[in-house]
Amino acid sequence: MNPIRPLSVAIATLLVSAAVPSFAQEMASFAVTTELKLTTDVRSRGVSDSFNRPGAKLSVQAAHESGLVGLAEFATVSKQQFLGGKGLGATLAGGYRFGDPEGWHFGVGLAAELFPGAKFEAPHSFDMATGTPTDWRRTRYDSAFALAEIGYGALEARVMNVISKTYRGANTGSVCGTMLSTMADPMPGLACYARGDQNSRGSWLLDLGYKIDLNPTTALNLHGGYQKVANFKEANFTDYAVGITHKRWGFNWSAEWMTTRTKVRELYIALDGDKVRATDNDRLVLSVSRSF
Repeated sequence: MNPIRPLSVAIATLLVSAAVPSFAQEMASFAVTTELKLTTDVRSRGVSDSFNRPGAKLSVQAAHESGLVGLAEFATVSKQQFLGGKGLGATLAGGYRFGDPEGWHFGVGLAAELFPGAKFEAPHSFDMATGTPTDWRRTRYDSAFALAEIGYGALEARVMNVISKTYRGANTGSVCGTMLSTMADPMPGLACYARGDQNSRGSWLLDLGYKIDLNPTTALNLHGGYQKVANFKEANFTDYAVGITHKRWGFNWSAEWMTTRTKVRELYIALDGDKVRATDNDRLVLSVSRSF
């Protein structure tokens, strides 16, 4: 089942990467950038969306000199993690950014994360007398968010709030059901069900990033994040990353070490037949990208 997957980093960086060109003194009133990226693991906020396998992303960003920005991103994801889907994740976002990119700057926006066809079925209650799960329902992984950012120079802080009914399908059926079926001790899962039928609207996602230019072609990237899932503290986690990006031959070459600290690891275990993999493990992720 295991539907809890973190928000695409594209949403978190939309207001930074797409809007910066709007502050250049000499530029067209409207600019579009397309980026194709190949990576050894498609990860969002430290957790794999691709079953720890290689994948690809295609991003199209648009920025207007007024401060309006937009993003459409498509990424390969695991069908074992996003059940019944097409193996595709899409992020659509738009917003407004203002201020000085070298000083204080701010932004607000809305975003949607979609997984075409992906949905799962899970029990939303548990009959303690008979020991059987009941009230089976289907849930989609799609989510919607309101986001804001504040930054100073290369330091960026972002906050996102889930405005859809669930955050990537996190509800009583998915969280409590996964805990009950995968944990050796059934008590945490039963205690989760005892809280009643709930969803994850109102979840918070926090990110802090800092970029240090080591030279004109190389940068050090630092990241820290926190995920607070409404009504399901078991799904909360923190993530950290440190990476290097180097520009060479028209490509961006990156190496990034990611680590995640989850509260209940069983929520971040993916199954593929008889194979079991942790998607929140420490990982060195290599990638190459090119912008057009």
